[in-house]
Amino acid sequence: METPLTRLVGVRHPLVQTGMGWVAGPRLVSAAANAGALGILASATMTVEQLRAAVREVKSRTDAPFGVNLRADAGDAAERVRLIVAEGVRVASFALAPSRELIARLKDAGVVVIPSVGARRHAEKVAAWGADAVVVQGGEGGGHTGNVATTVLLPQVVDAVDIPVIAAGGFFDGRGLVAALAYGAAGVAMGTRFLLTSDSTVPPAVQARYLAAAVKDITVTTRVDGLPHRMLRSELVETLERSGRATALLRAVRHAASFRKLSGLSWAQMVRDGLAMRHGKDLSWSQVLLAANTPMLLKASMVEGRTDLGVMASGQVAGVIEDLPSCAELVDRIMAEARATLAALPPGPPR
Repeated sequence: METPLTRLVGVRHPLVQTGMGWVAGPRLVSAAANAGALGILASATMTVEQLRAAVREVKSRTDAPFGVNLRADAGDAAERVRLIVAEGVRVASFALAPSRELIARLKDAGVVVIPSVGARRHAEKVAAWGADAVVVQGGEGGGHTGNVATTVLLPQVVDAVDIPVIAAGGFFDGRGLVAALAYGAAGVAMGTRFLLTSDSTVPPAVQARYLAAAVKDITVTTRVDGLPHRMLRSELVETLERSGRATALLRAVRHAASFRKLSGLSWAQMVRDGLAMRHGKDLSWSQVLLAANTPMLLKASMVEGRTDLGVMASGQVAGVIEDLPSCAELVDRIMAEARATLAALPPGPPR
């Protein structure tokens, strides 16, 4: 199925596996890429050298195009950009809008730039700055999310920009792909659906929590890092919701210290990143401190399997997912469902 997305990045199918921290590592990314989707490596929780090793591992596992997700506001963003250019990575994706200068630097090196946005005005901005495509995530999506549903946000963005639009938030099967294409999208991006595959490194006990969840078991909270964050409802989330501001800040400081050791960042670098984050998102200093909760709480679940100590970012689609196919099986199934859905549509009116 050829679309502007498949032509732009050179993949076989208009499907994107999103760059989920602690989840989208070399094994999952290469499996998604070999299945014909665009796999995106998550780099925010890696040091530069860890990212270099991860990129090279993906390249050893697949000849297919793949991407790296970058934090545009990170203090070492320029170094990471130089790395992916030097390693010949096809796509750079961003959770926050990169600057005009960063987009230009990547495009001059032949890298396809695909930011993720949650509002029409942000899509218009990055399109004007030269982005090659844009991922638009509606409120159904996991992790940090907005409150506008994909079915409302997607057509707004499609009508507003003339670059390929990739729909995210609420997609898990071939019917959703066809619906997105009908809205004018060039493909769909999925996080939770790829997290729940046999190629994912997420511990089995954690995957079992996702599979057992109903739609009502997925909530949005601001108590992890001060921003709306969609995740599975759990005992820890309930505790965070009940905890006072002082308790939350103390927890954030402890996690900031842990993340500093894990990431290899100095306190000065973390302060610089905090300043950039605060400016880019208009956050208070308390929210910047709370942001330190996210990587460590996610690591506890996604790496260590401690659902009692960590949080589990999740799209609402977890409530309707019931199995753990391989990436190859998942992609083949979605494309077969899409073809069957298109074939079952009633014929158009006579001309």
